[in-house]
Amino acid sequence: MEQYELDAVRAVTTRPAREYRTVTVAPVTPVIGAEVSGVDLSKELSDDQVAELKQAFLDHHVLVFRDQELTDEDHKRFAGHFGELRPVNPPPVDADPYILEISTGAEADNVAGNGWHADGTADAEPSLGSMLHITRVPEPGSGGDTLFANMHLAYEMLSPTMRELLDGLTAIHDGLVAFQGYTPPEGYVIPRSEHPLVVRHPDTDRRVLYVNKAYTARIPQLSPDESRALLDLLCALPAQRPLLSCRIRWSPNTLVFWDNRCVQHHATYDYHPHTRYGRRVAINGGPLKG
Repeated sequence: MEQYELDAVRAVTTRPAREYRTVTVAPVTPVIGAEVSGVDLSKELSDDQVAELKQAFLDHHVLVFRDQELTDEDHKRFAGHFGELRPVNPPPVDADPYILEISTGAEADNVAGNGWHADGTADAEPSLGSMLHITRVPEPGSGGDTLFANMHLAYEMLSPTMRELLDGLTAIHDGLVAFQGYTPPEGYVIPRSEHPLVVRHPDTDRRVLYVNKAYTARIPQLSPDESRALLDLLCALPAQRPLLSCRIRWSPNTLVFWDNRCVQHHATYDYHPHTRYGRRVAINGGPLKG
């Protein structure tokens, strides 16, 4: 690695470990992800627990909670500690408007999220994060892991010259990009927004590389060829740099909470013809600023 890349990694991996009093937080990798234990999400949480979980969320970007038997109300109550719940688009028929079912049947030829992306970045105000509670996993040894990549570090590992270029650009995010080759579901409101190519995290002010293959269509300040070349380079970073990511292996009744503002994820579909089922709640975010 180049010296500037090593410096970026060391700045993350040499941070002093934070001490927690009400929960146990064990990092998954030095740069992203933590397993949280000592908390029952089906119960009311204390103010101290909520405060420590919020800090762990900002520190690790992805939190994993094992062995959590939750009702929909438990799920939504926990999500509500982090912000206003985000309605599903398109809204489900005769079902809870804040619960998205994530279901893969034996006949599926692909699944949503099978590729590096962040959720809903074409929205004017993309979500703060998502909480996915998986209750049925593929048979043991059949796959179904989810990968999560740290897009703070993706930006920080770029050369100083490249960072200087990106800091002055924006990108168009288009909801139709994710449906290339497919028909959008009935009732889906197709969003389209322009965001800075590099945004600042609203809670930490840390810069984030904010492009992804599922939604980012073009960079309006560049020619079409220049835009495509630069986006191809940037969108490939999570796949090409394993250092950026952690890999979460699901077990029944696992809940994973990720920061959609600074994390991309990839739901690997490597378990055909086995099945998987879960339910997801998303949390509203705010406007993105460069």
